[in-house]
Amino acid sequence: MKKYLALLLAVLMLTAMFAGCASKETTTDTPAASTETAEPAKTEETKSEEPAAEEAPASEEGKVFNIYAWNEEFKGFFEKYYTVPEGVTVNWIITPSADGAYQDKLDEALLNQESASADDKVDLFLAEADYILKYTQSPVTQDITALGVTDFSNTYAYTVQAASDASGVVKGVSFQCCPAALIYRRSIAKDVLGTDDPAEVQEKLNSWEKFNAVAAEAKAKGYLMTASEAATYRVFSNNVTSPWVDENNNLQIDSAIQTWMQQAKDFSDNGYTQDCDIWSDECTAQMFKDGKAMCYFGPAWYFNFSMGNAQDAEKGCFGDWAICEGPQAHFWGGTWLLAPAGTDNPTMVADIMNTFINNEEVCTNLVKNEAQFSNNQKVNELVAQDESYGSDFLGGQNDIALFCDLAKNIKFENNTIYDQLLNEGLQANWREYCKGTVTEDEAMSNFYKYINEKYPTIVTP
Repeated sequence: MKKYLALLLAVLMLTAMFAGCASKETTTDTPAASTETAEPAKTEETKSEEPAAEEAPASEEGKVFNIYAWNEEFKGFFEKYYTVPEGVTVNWIITPSADGAYQDKLDEALLNQESASADDKVDLFLAEADYILKYTQSPVTQDITALGVTDFSNTYAYTVQAASDASGVVKGVSFQCCPAALIYRRSIAKDVLGTDDPAEVQEKLNSWEKFNAVAAEAKAKGYLMTASEAATYRVFSNNVTSPWVDENNNLQIDSAIQTWMQQAKDFSDNGYTQDCDIWSDECTAQMFKDGKAMCYFGPAWYFNFSMGNAQDAEKGCFGDWAICEGPQAHFWGGTWLLAPAGTDNPTMVADIMNTFINNEEVCTNLVKNEAQFSNNQKVNELVAQDESYGSDFLGGQNDIALFCDLAKNIKFENNTIYDQLLNEGLQANWREYCKGTVTEDEAMSNFYKYINEKYPTIVTP
């Protein structure tokens, strides 16, 4: 029944979308308007209640506020920086995102939204860049400007465009902007490159040709260039020139993805990396002090939320890291807060959204206390210009200054509703080829079978 419900929701959503589901291009040069993130250990539903807000919610609004998410990153920020109105109980329905489990759980709840009791209605839900279009291009979400979220003057334009439908109706906001960087181990860089200075490291790794060449030098000194063959995947996938699915619903593998596939195989064959998922223990173990991997890739949320091993008090290497742009500019992920149609708490929905994009105190706390790159340009620029600010994790480097520069390159384009599972599926099946357990033809055949099972309407070779 769950599969049928999910299929029905997908059909309803697709009727509101344009062919191929590819997004239009928008850059962040004008302020007019992640994660994919590490998976939590288990599915859970929690409740929290906070005291005293300035005023209680309107009597006609609900007393239970349900938030759907795939991990606890935003939950932590919410509980620290948002004051829940008196008398309201917040429920967190958290389901890991792997293999589409979170989407399945959310879809079922949204399908039942109209008939659900007031206490069971979805009031707010989170979405990632890989599938946000599935919800923003659908009537399951609503116009947040009608709820009172109207000031996007300090947000990054792509975050508003990603949360808007094809007609420009804004359905949500992101509390973060996600320009991504090359995160490198300073001590290893000194040994391999002769320097750990971000500007000098960037000069030595500012192209894929240089990056691949340095991988051989790192290997010669006993290091890994990356901890997973998929570590560079998001750099390539974020620079595609065509979406996964064309206007005729045909699968297409962009040349940028093909370049990653070749690099992954070469790195695996030459021992420059490990064959493992980026969220695996094998990959994250290389973040410990005795780890041998020089390079990771990710936004601010990555080293804040996903590099716990590096920050381990006894086994970690806190401060032995730095960032630079790397071979190619890119962004990775982000978390959007979307407003479901049918919520019985519209006032609180709007207040949460306004708090996390326009409350300068909250946004500053996200940057300085939580190692986030906020979705408030004014706040970010002030921190970037603050000579006293530096990230202890990055050895004192002002990461916000670099991210402010990198954010100018972000474009939200060539996205589809299928991206999460197609990205996961390709990496998993190609890894088996890199490991030598299947042939190249078998790996691709298995990938196509996976697509046919997940999305029967997509035409595969």
